[in-house]
Amino acid sequence: MTLPIITIDERMAAPRSIKGCIFGKSGIGKTSLLWTLDPATTLFMDLEAGDLAIEGWAGNTIRPHTWDECRDFAVFIGGPNPALRDDQAYSQAHFDAVVAGLGDPSQLDRYKTVFIDSITVAGRLCFQWAKGQPEAFSDKTGKPDIRGAYGLHGREMIAWLTHLQHTRSKNIWFVGILDEKLDDFNRKLFVPQIDGAKTGLELPGIVDEVISMVELKDDQGEPYRAFICQTLNPFGFPAKDRSGRLDMIEQPDLGRLMDKIRNAARQAFAAPSATTPSQTSSTTAQEQGA
Repeated sequence: MTLPIITIDERMAAPRSIKGCIFGKSGIGKTSLLWTLDPATTLFMDLEAGDLAIEGWAGNTIRPHTWDECRDFAVFIGGPNPALRDDQAYSQAHFDAVVAGLGDPSQLDRYKTVFIDSITVAGRLCFQWAKGQPEAFSDKTGKPDIRGAYGLHGREMIAWLTHLQHTRSKNIWFVGILDEKLDDFNRKLFVPQIDGAKTGLELPGIVDEVISMVELKDDQGEPYRAFICQTLNPFGFPAKDRSGRLDMIEQPDLGRLMDKIRNAARQAFAAPSATTPSQTSSTTAQEQGA
């Protein structure tokens, strides 16, 4: 047996994908980011049933309604984890059972990006499932134990996110709601809206990119939408860029953002004016056709 070293040539030739999450307030246009992605290679996981903003978008959609379906989808796209026992989710046995029901996983080969809307609703489905599990009830009294439910919920969400993170062949993007709160000193805080504290705390360490989609104002006071992409930003928005290739403020175009992450050359950015999904889509199409 030889040491399984991965050479630089093998590492560079391997599929490279991006895992990230985008948080923004309700109505900022998170779902509309689908207009900036190629519909032929994008799969939309619609957990919110809120696709009115992308009526006419030509991509395919799946709509899980339960936490079990969310887990089945994760193992179907990411494959089995050989380190897990057969009685655990994401194991070989779980994968085989899902394949028996859904068919050959090669049907997903056409998709390069999976857009999950939203992690906020996924957290609610997970918590609803967790409240019905044995861990959510006291061994002594049999009464509901909310602490046990939250503990199970946190473990389940982290396992789900981690399994999708290890899907090397596809880009995975989660979107979620960004809440504005005040701390004990009346200072403004921005935090992801996810049931339970564990997921929100550990999520930035799992994914490659954490993006806040926000409304800013230019020098004339006109509002425009933008991505905040760096941890050290003066606005206090949650952000992280593992690639090191993004500026603090980027245009709210997910397709362009992924191109820039893959491109080692840094590009200049001018603050955009407010754009509509159709304007963003047409601009992207023109650039791709150039």
